[in-house]
This record gives sequence, C-alpha cells and structure tokens, in this order.
Amino acid sequence: MTNREIDFLSHNESAWNKQALDQNEWSQPVSSALINAAKQGVWDVHLTPEPLPKQWLGDIRDKKILCLASAGGQQAPILAAAGAKVVVFDLSEEQLRQDSIVAQRDGLSLETIQGNMKDLRIFDDHSFDIVFHPISNHYVEDVNPVWKETYRVLKKDGFLLASFFNPVVFIGDRNPQEITDGIIRPKFKLPYADLKDLDADDIERKIERQEALVFGHTLADLIGGQLRAGFMIADFIEDSQPRPRFLIDQYLPTFIATKAVKL
Repeated sequence: MTNREIDFLSHNESAWNKQALDQNEWSQPVSSALINAAKQGVWDVHLTPEPLPKQWLGDIRDKKILCLASAGGQQAPILAAAGAKVVVFDLSEEQLRQDSIVAQRDGLSLETIQGNMKDLRIFDDHSFDIVFHPISNHYVEDVNPVWKETYRVLKKDGFLLASFFNPVVFIGDRNPQEITDGIIRPKFKLPYADLKDLDADDIERKIERQEALVFGHTLADLIGGQLRAGFMIADFIEDSQPRPRFLIDQYLPTFIATKAVKL
C-alpha cells in the first residue's frame, strides 16, 4: 500500500465520519416504525433510489448477509429485522455507529466491523449467502479486488447485489455556467480519479471541505470485473436520479445495479 493510498483512505474515512456526525442523507438511522414493520414482514431495501425488486433477495430469514460498505443505520437494520443474520463492514466508524444505535434501540442482532472493502481477509471462504453492496465502490481506486473478495467469501450459489454509478457521470466538465446553459462538455477520460484528474487547487478545496475523494471506473471493471471474478450476471437494472446532481442525470438513468451469482 502506497502512502498516497493510505492518505486517501484516511481522508475518506474522516470525510464519512463527518457526514455521519452531521446526519447527512445516508447517515440517518431508520425509524423504529420501519424496523417494527420489517419484523412483521413489510420492508424494502435499496441499491438504487427505487426499492430493490423483491425477487432479487428472496426469503432472507436466517440467511447470512454481508452489508459491504453499507453502514449508516439504514439497510442493515432492516435486513436484520426481517430475519437475516447481518454483518456490516464499512470504513467509517461513525457510519457503523448508526447501525449499532438502531440495533440497540430496537433489539436487533447485527455485527459491525470496520475495514476496507477491498480487504475481507477477516472473513473465511464461503462465509455468506448474500453480499449487499450499495453504491460505494467509487471510493476505491480499483474495484476488481472488491469483486474477487466478495466471490471468495460467498457460499456456492450465493449472490452479490451491487450498485454503482454509470461511469458517464464522471467524464463531464463541472463548470457551473455550462451546467446552467445546458451544456455537457466531456473533459475527463475513464477511468477517472480525483487525485489524477483534478488540479491541485480543486483537490485541496475538496480536502478542506472534508469531501470524500472519488474514482470513476469503467464498465469493463464494474461489470466485466464481476464476470472475471467468476460471477454470472443474473439480472441488471438501471434507475434514475430523483434529484439530479449532474446535467446528464436529466437524460439517462445513471444508477446501475447487478445481481451476480457464484456458480
């Protein structure tokens, strides 16, 4: 691991700790009412803005689920309340704390572990029935180790549910005036990386604002990487951004989710 890698991981951990403490959108624990409904069999979870199709998860009672880079007190507690045996693995201690808060408040059994999504050596081979991995792999510089590690820790016929941004969101210039004028000007090539593609002043501003540093991966790595790891892609969905952040969000669905099976 290089010093540069250590730096961005440490920075992203701090950035997400701050977001959790600030109770941002992805750090607000679900309510007791939602947990109680899940205990009665009425529940939804999300890989993209729309609820996940029910058939993607099936009956999760007593299934062992790894919520990978998925802390924040939202998805994991719902899955635990619905009857799954849940482990939450995330880089941010404060994000993990949100899951622990819900578990303690509502009498749920779930385990939280802090770590890097690319390194799951703490888990034995064939440990989980399902890996649930909502949009987060744009925080690592290489997504392929994530796919290889999730394949390793899944049981035979287990499946990986993952989501990520369509990489087209990373290529455009972010000039506010051009966005206002409805202009999409390609500027960055894929794979994208803040540390590589932004100038020093922009990087410094992101660090000062405690914003996480991001990476834009190619579809060859996001989808092809799952296939190379040994998975079979069993299903695929796209979803639109309900509150467009980028101009491109207004023209095509920029969320992608895959269901990949370990044969």
